[in-house]
Amino acid sequence: MRILLAEDERSLAKAIVKIFEKNNYSVDAVFNGEDALNYIEHGSYDVAVLDIMMPKLDGITVLKKLRADGKDIPVLILSAKSEVDDRVTGLDSGADYYLTKPFNTKELLATVRAITRVKEQVDTKLRYGNVSLDKATFELMSPVGSFKLANKEFQMMEMFMSNPKTVISAERFMEKIWGYESETEINVVWVYISYLRKKLVALNADVIIKASRNAGYSLEEANDKEA
Repeated sequence: MRILLAEDERSLAKAIVKIFEKNNYSVDAVFNGEDALNYIEHGSYDVAVLDIMMPKLDGITVLKKLRADGKDIPVLILSAKSEVDDRVTGLDSGADYYLTKPFNTKELLATVRAITRVKEQVDTKLRYGNVSLDKATFELMSPVGSFKLANKEFQMMEMFMSNPKTVISAERFMEKIWGYESETEINVVWVYISYLRKKLVALNADVIIKASRNAGYSLEEANDKEA
């Protein structure tokens, strides 16, 4: 899952980024409302966390512009403004939740899970072939054993198992996992594909990561044509 954090207090932003990354989220942090709006409009994010009092554009203005443009991205307002009227304004402007500072880390993480949860989805596991991916524990499992995946390994495998047999380009992985304007070289995708392939082999998985020349990668049943 990829998060856009807009918080102008840089030390707090750094701390929040660490909290999210420790829990296997990828985060882009910006420090004013104008950048927040630009990143959300041109990037690929699963949730936005917005402060209200920011330079250039305040969080409520950003939120109203997103909703006016038809953007339905889940939005969490994270603000020191704690009056009832402030909360009502945030929620009426289109926020999915309003959390006040100082906040509890567990509540912050639970709130992000809640506003991004597919209501019909109860099972935390994705399954394909004889492997499963537990989105709560970040474990890739088969009848043989399990691996706890690192942050980006987990996000990549989640994309594969949410879209089996679908070719996903290296550029899409870069955009979704490494982020908007990332300076990371695109060959890092191949490196992580290699990590995941080795784990699938060790688990005696009956699925493989197939490479499609000049197109991307897909998760396929092992009896399909090999990569």
